[in-house]
Amino acid sequence: MKLFRVTCCLLVLLLSLVAFAFVAVHPARAQTLNPPPPSFYTCKTVGNGTICMGDRIVDHGLTGTGIICGTGPNAFEILDNSALHQYATRYYDQDGNLTRRVIHEVYIFGETINSVTGATVPYTQHDTLTDVLAVSGDLSTATETVTGENIFTDPHIGQVIHNAGRFVTAPDGTIEFEAGRNDFLDNFAAANQRMCEALS
Repeated sequence: MKLFRVTCCLLVLLLSLVAFAFVAVHPARAQTLNPPPPSFYTCKTVGNGTICMGDRIVDHGLTGTGIICGTGPNAFEILDNSALHQYATRYYDQDGNLTRRVIHEVYIFGETINSVTGATVPYTQHDTLTDVLAVSGDLSTATETVTGENIFTDPHIGQVIHNAGRFVTAPDGTIEFEAGRNDFLDNFAAANQRMCEALS
């Protein structure tokens, strides 16, 4: 009986050493993901690959848009000030290559600002971005689908710009599909003009 116990203990020890050696040679799948997820993600192995999930607050702060309204001494740049809550998921195949990612964004606040006078037009926004990669692991091959709503409303004159619906962008940046209302995509110049007038 004593010999049997000793044999069992030795067998357990041997199996433990084999398992340790396997882990040392084959690191966790999350360490070899391509491309690696940002640090705010937490990854777990599933039957056919790896899923990584995370959420964070993104504060864009005050940034220039490069859009200039007016000319001469009356010219001003449209600034943006916004923050959002982002919920993100990445899907990797059994080889550790990214196949798809989904990002949900809910804006906590958003406003456009006249860089000279400080006049503002607030906006609300929520959207979902889904990237499907034609070549696993290569983000440059992603086709992106965006759905959601983005509305700019001046408290004095009402709605200025309205974007809502769905559009699909090919890897080369061309729009493959568009549905709904999108003032920026439909007529960028006219939408900018309305924003300039609202901020003047």
